[in-house]
Amino acid sequence: MLHQAQISKEEQTLAIPSSSNNDDHHLDGGGIQVTCFSEAINDVPIHFQIIRLPKQIYAWIGCNSAKFGNLYAAAPTRPNNTVSVTSLLGGSSDNTGSTMARRLVLKTGLNIMLASNIPKNSPIIEVAAEKMLVQKLVSLGLIRPKSEGPST
Repeated sequence: MLHQAQISKEEQTLAIPSSSNNDDHHLDGGGIQVTCFSEAINDVPIHFQIIRLPKQIYAWIGCNSAKFGNLYAAAPTRPNNTVSVTSLLGGSSDNTGSTMARRLVLKTGLNIMLASNIPKNSPIIEVAAEKMLVQKLVSLGLIRPKSEGPST
């Protein structure tokens, strides 16, 4: 959990290679990467933790505290290339995390576990937090920037 003394704009990243003998420790090689960072939106501290697992991303967004919040699971669904989302903890009347998880699956193509502790009725914080998370996922190479387009 984050404590008040740990709130900063600094980013911490930890990469844990897979236990296989494969020399390729790239994220697709089965390793785990943990990234934590904090930002302020309208003087409100927002904390992020991203854990990259093989074929899956776990993301936590916390506002004002290290409370876990609602937990959503989202995954690509075949054959129609749609996204299925379910609430695992809380979130029955709050669809903020649900729609954010759905959009993250569409952008990454990976399974998403999203824990969200963003206050209800805070659309500015919701939009800004999602934008920061997406920017970080782009910088980590988990989302292709729009300008690159599909590779041929």
